Amino acid sequence: MSSNPIADRNRPVVVVTGASAGVGRATALAFAREWGAAVGLIARSRDALEDVAVEVERLGGTALVLPADVADAEAVEAAAAKAERELGPIDVWINNAMVTVFGRIRDLTPEEVRRVTEVTYLGSVHGTMAALRRMLPRDRGLILQVGSALAYRSIPLQAAYCGAKSAIRGFVDSLRSELIHDGSRLRVTMVHLPAVNTPQFDWARSHMPHRAKPVGAIFDPDDIGHAIVQAAADPKREHWLGFTTAEAIIGTQALPAYADYRAAFTAFEGQETEEAEAPGRPDNLFEPVPGLHRTHGRFTGQEERLSLSTTGTAARGIAILAGLALAGGIGYAARAALRKERA
Repeated sequence: MSSNPIADRNRPVVVVTGASAGVGRATALAFAREWGAAVGLIARSRDALEDVAVEVERLGGTALVLPADVADAEAVEAAAAKAERELGPIDVWINNAMVTVFGRIRDLTPEEVRRVTEVTYLGSVHGTMAALRRMLPRDRGLILQVGSALAYRSIPLQAAYCGAKSAIRGFVDSLRSELIHDGSRLRVTMVHLPAVNTPQFDWARSHMPHRAKPVGAIFDPDDIGHAIVQAAADPKREHWLGFTTAEAIIGTQALPAYADYRAAFTAFEGQETEEAEAPGRPDNLFEPVPGLHRTHGRFTGQEERLSLSTTGTAARGIAILAGLALAGGIGYAARAALRKERA
């Protein structure tokens, strides 16, 4: 099986959900810039998508605006059908759309949790199913899921989002096994992100007294978009972007109880600035927020360069080797001490 399911295409057709802002917008622009792709743009705001379309075409791509709420399965199916009618067979489908709510679980409403789940988890399910209906008969294509370190290591104050991202990982694992069983040439990959400087922290609903911020190191969405294009060109089981992603995933697998305590004592203050939250400000949980549809958030200047992009398999292998080396060193030191004592 070729590692690149679209190597024979001259002008690949890519569909990106959540394309109006943040990582989705950066990804759509990266595909236009680097591949000259025809890009189907899915999000709720037509006006915002029209702006992205202008940028896509300026960078050498072709754009198709597809306004839809990914929580609506029929709307996603209609968008996929229109993309194929007007752009051609879809080569890459990218599930990226998300919403979140900041706050303790005790402060969330059932409606808020349901909405986060419908957009972030079910939106990815709807996109995947729409892509499968078209890719399976052709026996080619790539479904790329934009994941998160939080799919492995949940943190306080974002329970609904962490739960949705974890659910996506389980769904993708099931799909991958089904495709392997059927001998399908379809590829599925998951790209796990670190904290990224996007407008998410300005328009997400929040029950916290202070304005939200990313926890840990912050990365540039343009770097993330480029890395997603690279992952699409050579899709592996999982891609982990940023050292903090690898640290969070391996850390919680190796020392889960320690990771619980670390999150408890760092992720509360780590997700709040000192600036008070504006009471009653608009949020994008149920409706788009005009004026904030851009690639970057308010943390420009605080971003770190994306210096690590690795596959999950490679990162785990390095961690295992490091653990074995550490264990071997401890064992050698213990044996040396024992020999010295006996002498």
